[in-house]
Order: sequence, then structure tokens, then C-alpha cells
Amino acid sequence: MKISVTTLKKILEQRLAGDNRKITFNRDKDELRVEDTKIKKGINISLPPIIGKWEKERDHAIDEVVYYVEETLKAMTSSIELTGQEKNIFPVIRSTSFPKRTDTGGEMLVDEHTAETRIYYALDLGNTYRLIDENMLAKENWEPNMIREMAKFNLRSLANPLKKDSVRGNDFYFLNTNDGYDASRILNENLLKEMEEKVEGKLAISIPHQDVLIFADIKNDIGYDILAQMTMSFFTNGAIPITALSFYYEDGKLEPIFIMAKNRPIRKE
Repeated sequence: MKISVTTLKKILEQRLAGDNRKITFNRDKDELRVEDTKIKKGINISLPPIIGKWEKERDHAIDEVVYYVEETLKAMTSSIELTGQEKNIFPVIRSTSFPKRTDTGGEMLVDEHTAETRIYYALDLGNTYRLIDENMLAKENWEPNMIREMAKFNLRSLANPLKKDSVRGNDFYFLNTNDGYDASRILNENLLKEMEEKVEGKLAISIPHQDVLIFADIKNDIGYDILAQMTMSFFTNGAIPITALSFYYEDGKLEPIFIMAKNRPIRKE
């Protein structure tokens, strides 16, 4: 059973309607935007990934989106201070298509990562988070490098519980804590080096969406096809998709790869 984009759109419009709310729909992107008209800030919701989750979780998938939007809008209207919140600053990975500016035109603190991804920085607020922009730094007279160092330190403090699955002679390790920083752990050099030493074949890494990180110990050609299928499945069903490409990890460097048909990996230049 499937739910259509039109039906999902109507359900979300009804549940997210309220005073000082403006809801618009982008047909080209199948994207709903919910905006607080007082502060002129809002959030964009991509509907196709929600449809994928609805097929498995039904109303829970919609409840989750509504909760996330409400908490995010609440955070946007609250006064945010970095001082005293040093332990709650983390890096977040996003695709290169993700905006570099806030709705009000402010520049977010952004670092380049790979050809497919960028690094943003977030203040964790418990039920949601707020991306850090230059205005927030200027307000408290903080230097960008302070944020970067705090974020790296806090990321290393997070647990990394991995679930292993072996398919056709290849081993896959999944990290899926749903703490908002699963994909961000690709920035934890200690974890990557640990996995590099652990694998017997070629180490490949995927971050299809915010809430999953996949390490693949590729030991034969079929392993590439399996990884590509897994990654695409997660990518199309993730609330915040990042990239459907995977990466080689070797000698401390990430290199995007494109997996062609018939198991042949091609290095992306």
C-alpha cells in the first residue's frame, strides 16, 4: 500500500497549520515549506522520503515529521546562546546542494569536505538542533576555529555501536543511533583508522542520509553492487539525504567512487 504525494501533502498541511504559519508547496521538488511569518524563517520538507518511511511505519512516520518541524520552528523563535553550551556543539554533514545561507541571508559556518559533501556546525538543543551562522558567532565574539575544535572533540566522545551483517562474502557495518550525528561520524578520524585496520579487503564508506553510516569490507566484486543497492535504498528513504555515492578510505583520505553495473568501481575524478 502506498500513500500519494497529494495525500501526504494534505495531511501535513492540516497537522502543521496554525497562527503565523505559511505553508507552500514546490511541485517540481515535491517539497513542502512551513514558515513562521513573524520571523520569516521556516523549514523545507521533502515528501518522497516520508512516503518511503510511511510504507513501513505508517502514522509514526508522519508523527515524527510533525514533531521535528514543530521543535525546529520552536528553536528558530527562541533566543540561542552558545556560551555554556560548549558540550552540545557538533559537526553535521550535508550534501553540496544544501544552502550555505540562512533564510534571512546570514552566512552559515561551512567547511568543504568532499566533492559531494560539506561540513556544517550545529548547536544541539535536545529534541532538535540549530545550525550555527556567523551572526551567532559575532554576537558572542567567538572565533570559527573555536566551534570547529569543540565540534570535533564532542564528536569523538560519541559512542560508535556497529551492527555487522555479512552478505556474499562481504562484511557491512552499520551505525544507526538516530542521535542526528550518525553520518557525521565520518569525520571521526580515529574511527575511520580503526575500521581501516579491521577490514580484510577494501574499505568503502557510505553516508546516504543523516542517520546512517555504513562501513563496507569489500572482498569481491559483488560487494560493490550490494553496497550500491544498500546506499541507494537508504538515500531514497532518508529524511535528510546526503549522497548516493560511496567513498574509498585509504591513507587518511576519502575518495568518491561511482559503482558501475557489473560490479566495476570507477574512481570519480
